[in-house]
Amino acid sequence: MSDTLLKAVESDLARRRYGLRFSPIVEARFESDTSELRSRHLYLAGIVALVIYDLYLINDYAFRPESLQMAAWIRFGMMTPFGITALYFVRRGLSPAMREAVMTSTIVVGMLLSNLIFFLSKSTYSFLDTFSFGLILVMGNIVFTLRFFHAVASSLISGIIMTLFVYHYAPMEAEIKLYAFVVFISSAVFTLLANYRMEVSERQSYLLLLREQLRNSAALKDNQALAKISITDPLTGVANRRHFDAVLEHRWQEALTENTMLGMLVIDIDRFKNYNDHYGHLQGDACLRQVALEMQNYVRQEVDLVVRYGGEEFVVLLPNTSAASALHAAERIRRGIEALAIPQAGSGVITVSIGAAALRPHVTLAPAMLLTLADAALYQAKREGRNRSVLAPLRDDPLTV
Repeated sequence: MSDTLLKAVESDLARRRYGLRFSPIVEARFESDTSELRSRHLYLAGIVALVIYDLYLINDYAFRPESLQMAAWIRFGMMTPFGITALYFVRRGLSPAMREAVMTSTIVVGMLLSNLIFFLSKSTYSFLDTFSFGLILVMGNIVFTLRFFHAVASSLISGIIMTLFVYHYAPMEAEIKLYAFVVFISSAVFTLLANYRMEVSERQSYLLLLREQLRNSAALKDNQALAKISITDPLTGVANRRHFDAVLEHRWQEALTENTMLGMLVIDIDRFKNYNDHYGHLQGDACLRQVALEMQNYVRQEVDLVVRYGGEEFVVLLPNTSAASALHAAERIRRGIEALAIPQAGSGVITVSIGAAALRPHVTLAPAMLLTLADAALYQAKREGRNRSVLAPLRDDPLTV
């Protein structure tokens, strides 16, 4: 998904003539990422616009006192409830198309009602309203920054509304009407150009930012994958010896600080050389993978560490584990691997021998002591006939290596 999105972003950035819509997958991401902020912006801008619209009642009082009641009813009884309702739904969350359509409707309704106030008033200076209609376009195209196509639509509809009302307004001379139209059209052109540039800039900036985010995410995943490869045995998928050395040191220090026991199992597949010689190396690799996978079924997934130590030998590190728990874990693993019933030429099934050890770390000890104890227990298990678990003598007192 991320690779597909990154390719789409690169493709959108490579367009010679930049458009106002991205490819579908990028457009969906753009709306998802910006929708909440966009809704909040429109909500706050809408409140400001509504307050300013209602404050124009002061203008009504100054120029048409005889029509003040009518103007107040239109502003507070019609536009205000409509605007509040629209802003309520925008704040609650709408689809991108509905959100823009609702905010576009507030511009159109605002233009309609402003023209209605102007048209119903026959005051001497009422015609001056026509020169302020361009401010409604400023609000929609610049302050709201309606999406460009919605801005064009609202500007065209507003222009038609103004034309109908002004054309039929008898007290206004033709020359003044023409001048009002020129001012309005100029306002529409200038604000639409600004709107277009702002949307292009917003989208371009978003694409560049998204590309960097996706590249960083891809690089992080690559680094994580490389890090995992560096600490993982490629054949069995469990930890490798390099990772074991680092974790053993960490767990040792942790147990030393917390004064807890640290356990370890050293596991060796019995007569694995005979198995390899009889079935071949490919089958031998498959056997190693089965054994490693089975071991992971009997350990604490978020705590214990299963390691391929070398060849057919595995190690399991058991933090905060008593000697009895270590032996119990060893027996679970041994019985689980025997239950796999992997055929062993001339000797039944594949089995393992396990040496278990647990001790309480001390400043006088080295982490290698734990491995030495478990390894000695493994050799004892081998000497006693294989397919068994042997616990090293408990070392819970300070020793020197």
